Amino acid sequence: MSRQSAPAPSPPETRREVVTETLHGIDVDDPYRWLEGDDAAVSEWADAQNDHVDAALDDALRDRLRPRFADLVEVADYGPISVREGRYFATVREPGADHARLVVRDAPDGTDRVLVDPNAWAANRDGDRPPRSMAWYVPSHDGERVAVGVTDGGDENYDVRVLSVPDPSDSGVESPEAEGYGPGVEEIASLPERGRVNAGSLAWTADDEGLVYVATGGAADGAQMDKEIRRFRFADGPDAESVLLEHDDQHVWPRVTVDPDSGLLAVAFSEMVGGTEWYVRVDGDLRPVLTDTDAETSVRFHDGTAFVSTDHGAPRRRLLACSVDRFREGDLSFEECREVLPDGEGILQSVVPTPERLLVHRQRDAHSRLSVHDRDGTHLRDVSLPSYCSVTWVSGNRDAPEAFFGLTGFDRPPAVRKLDLADESPGEGDGVGEGGDAPELASAEVDSVDLPVPDDLVVEQRFVDSTDGAEVPVFVCYREEVNVEGPRPTVLYGYGGFRNSITPSFGRFRLPFLADGGAFAAVCARGGYEYGEPWHEAGMLEDKQHTFDDFVAAGEALCESGLTDADHLAVAGGSNGGLSVGAVVTQRPDLWAAAQCAVPLLDMLRFHRFLLGESWTTEYGHPEDPEAFEYLKEYSPYHNVDPDATHPPVYFTTAASDTRVHPSHARKMTARLQHEAEGGPFLLRTKSETGHGVGKPASMVVDEQTDSWAFLYERLDVKVGSDDRGVGGEAAGDPADGA
Repeated sequence: MSRQSAPAPSPPETRREVVTETLHGIDVDDPYRWLEGDDAAVSEWADAQNDHVDAALDDALRDRLRPRFADLVEVADYGPISVREGRYFATVREPGADHARLVVRDAPDGTDRVLVDPNAWAANRDGDRPPRSMAWYVPSHDGERVAVGVTDGGDENYDVRVLSVPDPSDSGVESPEAEGYGPGVEEIASLPERGRVNAGSLAWTADDEGLVYVATGGAADGAQMDKEIRRFRFADGPDAESVLLEHDDQHVWPRVTVDPDSGLLAVAFSEMVGGTEWYVRVDGDLRPVLTDTDAETSVRFHDGTAFVSTDHGAPRRRLLACSVDRFREGDLSFEECREVLPDGEGILQSVVPTPERLLVHRQRDAHSRLSVHDRDGTHLRDVSLPSYCSVTWVSGNRDAPEAFFGLTGFDRPPAVRKLDLADESPGEGDGVGEGGDAPELASAEVDSVDLPVPDDLVVEQRFVDSTDGAEVPVFVCYREEVNVEGPRPTVLYGYGGFRNSITPSFGRFRLPFLADGGAFAAVCARGGYEYGEPWHEAGMLEDKQHTFDDFVAAGEALCESGLTDADHLAVAGGSNGGLSVGAVVTQRPDLWAAAQCAVPLLDMLRFHRFLLGESWTTEYGHPEDPEAFEYLKEYSPYHNVDPDATHPPVYFTTAASDTRVHPSHARKMTARLQHEAEGGPFLLRTKSETGHGVGKPASMVVDEQTDSWAFLYERLDVKVGSDDRGVGGEAAGDPADGA
């Protein structure tokens, strides 16, 4: 069904109250400023828009798609493994369950002992309450305790709970008060309403008798940017925790790490997309270590060594090292450190140290490579990996040459893999690795998502020409043996910002679309990190237009190749990717048959006034800066709707509890398109019991996927096929799911 012939009910009326501001000498009209509020009138408007979505979407089509998506959550999902003193922590979502459980094992493939089961919490058994989820966990160094982050409604404002980890012999009796906890698990401490604390901003003290973490204020009182580094000792109780540092710079976020051997506390201060300064806390004071630098730097302590990963003098990053003692002394320069891994052909993503080995993850052309090195950096062998794959995480055993990683790809369900880094036996991989003559090291599967992969699934990587001579990677996948008359219905997904790379992913909710003849493409637009910091900088600030150019170049190339055409091509993205979608829909409305735009930024002249927006001005520029205002107003989607152009149908989604991107972006853009633009329909779905994307129960995800794909099927004229074509895939498959 083409965009011109698509019938749709009329949208609800939206009140226009024009507010005119003079910004840097230019009058800017905003007719929907009132939708920035959160009062009853806005809630009624959002409810009316939800009703409009339900009226516009095809119920019969949703009924046919829903069972296919529901079947895809009837398999187990597995999270990363963290090792502590012979205990292996992981998250596992059982088939059909809404939430993953936190489990511990005595071996990588051992029996699961449940520590936390959010499915048993009362909030998740009461349909009138927002879902409660466990979004992260951090085990203590000795593995005898674990801190978990709990959020209601996915608002990313966390309660921290500290739990005991029982021995197998202590796990036989369940505490009568331990709702949602496993047998023998006791709650040692509860720290409610600690704001945006997360696994990267919480560390255990060396003696495992306390925590150091970054707390923030809450979103409700506008205090998310107010940050404190706190120390909590179990013996003192939560009311006696001490504040080590107050920090209110809205552009800088602290994070903490502790060396478990020496007890050294290191604190990093970094802009979201800028440089990082490192300090250590000695004798109650912060001592500068690596400061006065624009380099992005991370530090990891292991066995007396501080490993420093940085882009200082290395656009694709390198690994340096010094002793922990030297790091503690402070006033360290990069030149004093010894170089372990030089700047190479691929982007250095992460390094996992073990007693005698380093596991190194690099990305080249946006897909992964793993290699094993001595601790001095000498290459030993590569790890056997399939083509066009992504290593989604890596972890290691501090006390043994053992490491784990997550592996996925467009044609590969997510799996947890194990490596014996001391293994010197002949490899079982595809042959000699790139780094030398040693055979590749094979990994062993620990867990994997049990979904079938069609044999005819084709995965390609293409390169398209964009502005300023850029060659932009685009991944494309489709079913070779599914016959399609004419152009294939195609969804182009992208992000393009904040150093986030688009890499191969297995989308379980995407593959029914492929089974019905569709194609999925992912563009590695500038603004990401696919080629290091230069690629990021080429799509930020005054060069942000390059991101949108890359989306357009990818869309045009897909059409020119004969894969699809403008009547069958949709564009999708979320968050910053939603900005990209909004920009290319307003700049090139003729190129798209449909668009999905999730939790987006769209008013780029006021984004800094809401929630975390001020911290993003280092990526986009500040609207109060006259020079930045000039380029922001040129692409701000909300301010560039052309009333004379025919726009494609657009499906916006947002969440009332989003504490990152304010829902007013999607509200105002929907209202303006409905009133001023030709084409459409322009739909907005607002969820009331979720946030930016964290902690969604599987049942909610199925509902969202059903609506999203029903919109695309109708607008791209996709015929729903039978289930015998195969529909396997992975949960990250929402075409509008942003980073």
